Amino acid sequence: MMEIFRTTDPVTELVRVDQIERGCWINLIAPTQEELDRISHEMQIEPNFLSDPLDDEEKARIDMEDDQTLIIVDVPYVYEDGKIIKFETIPMGLLHVRDDYIITICSKPAAVLERFRNGQIKGLFTFKKTRFIFQVLYHVAKDFLKYLKHIDKKTDDIENKLHKSMKNRELYRLMELGKSLVYFTTSLKSNEAMMERILRGRVVKMYEEDQELLEDAIVEIKQAIEMANIYSSILNGTMDAYASIISNNLNVVMKFLASVTIVLSIPTVIYSYFGQNVKFPYGDNPFMWIYIIIGSVVICTGAVLLLYRKDMF
Repeated sequence: MMEIFRTTDPVTELVRVDQIERGCWINLIAPTQEELDRISHEMQIEPNFLSDPLDDEEKARIDMEDDQTLIIVDVPYVYEDGKIIKFETIPMGLLHVRDDYIITICSKPAAVLERFRNGQIKGLFTFKKTRFIFQVLYHVAKDFLKYLKHIDKKTDDIENKLHKSMKNRELYRLMELGKSLVYFTTSLKSNEAMMERILRGRVVKMYEEDQELLEDAIVEIKQAIEMANIYSSILNGTMDAYASIISNNLNVVMKFLASVTIVLSIPTVIYSYFGQNVKFPYGDNPFMWIYIIIGSVVICTGAVLLLYRKDMF
């Protein structure tokens, strides 16, 4: 899908246009090969600059050639798989073509671009390319923070459920959240390195007011990295704690079953002994079976008390 937007100064309303013109924003979401070929041909863009951001394994980086600058940033991608909400990251390209155009390229709909498309971003001008790029980077960092807080909240909810009942389903969900935190941490570190390179200069034309926006984005990214590390450490500690609890519960159950087996083996041995087809003393006594049962109960009671003192129950 290809969309073309434009704002005019002093009117800041974002409008959609049909033709590519100077100062516009071209938004490519899961573009077809025909759309890529059209953009590459009309704007004389290197084909790999358009195809690289569509690779899900691509990491945050900067690529420059002549008057074209490609910035690839990892953005959060949240989707629902069955009844489970998963958090991952996907690459998104910000292509600065000369001083005329800005192109965003992504293989899936990115939440951060939805706010730009809907005109929810204040001070948005499509013809101010540097500010536009820094605004995207800033809101990407804010999205990471938002989803990290959501992951922390979901972790707390799962922990509350585990206090009541330890089911494999909750443990699997914790594992999924741990995987998401790994994705986030890796992407955030790549984004930070990429933004630091932009801040050092000679990537895009830098203006003083825009530099402050980039610095704010870097601060947000650093905070997100710290939060991701903290949440990941807490989650790993929680998983280890529950693994120990499950192992301890298993040991308690096995100890209880062993104690029950010991107690039940006592009457079995006694009845087997007196059940032999041989003559025993007092074997002719009609009340002998009562004495055997009473003796078995007494011995079993003693065994139970002894095992109880040994903390086997």
